[in-house]
Amino acid sequence: MQRIISLLLAIVVFFPITSFAQSRKRTTTKSNRSATMPKGSEIQREAATRVADQIKILTKFIYLLGGVAKELEDLDNAAKRNEASPTILEQAQRSKQTVRASITARREELDKLEIYFRTTPELERYYSSLAGVAESAAVAEDQAAANKFDQAGRSLLGVVNRLTDTLLAMR
Repeated sequence: MQRIISLLLAIVVFFPITSFAQSRKRTTTKSNRSATMPKGSEIQREAATRVADQIKILTKFIYLLGGVAKELEDLDNAAKRNEASPTILEQAQRSKQTVRASITARREELDKLEIYFRTTPELERYYSSLAGVAESAAVAEDQAAANKFDQAGRSLLGVVNRLTDTLLAMR
C-alpha cells in the first residue's frame, strides 16, 4: 500500500505540467471573437490543472486515511472486547463521521470535474477516460458508511489511477 502511494506521489511530483504550455502563435489579424474566447489549449491546460489538483488532494487524503482507518479498526476491536471507554467510542464515532463527510466532499468534487469534461466541447475526447470516477468515489462512500475504511481507501486509489490516466491522455 505504501509503495503504491509513494509511486502515485512520485508521479504527481515529477509529471511535467509545463508540457501543457502552448508556444505563442503569431498572427497578422486578430478578431474580437478570438480575443474573448479561450483557446482550446488554454481550456485543456485548465482541465489538466483541475485533474492534477484532484490527484494531489486524493493522494494526501488516502495517505491520511490509512492511519485513521487503522486507528478506527483498532478502536472497533477494542469496543467488541469491551476495552474502550464511552468517551473514546464517542470520539471514534465523530472521526468516522468526519471521514465519511470527507469522502462525500471528494465525490462531489469529482462529480463537478466529470460534468466539466462532459460539457466542455474541447474536453469531450478525454471524458471517456474520466467517466465513472465519481461513481467509484460513491462506492468508497458506501464502503465508508459500512465502516470499511480500508476498502474505501482502495477504491479511492482506483480513482487516482483513472485520474492519472486522464492526465496522461491529455499530454
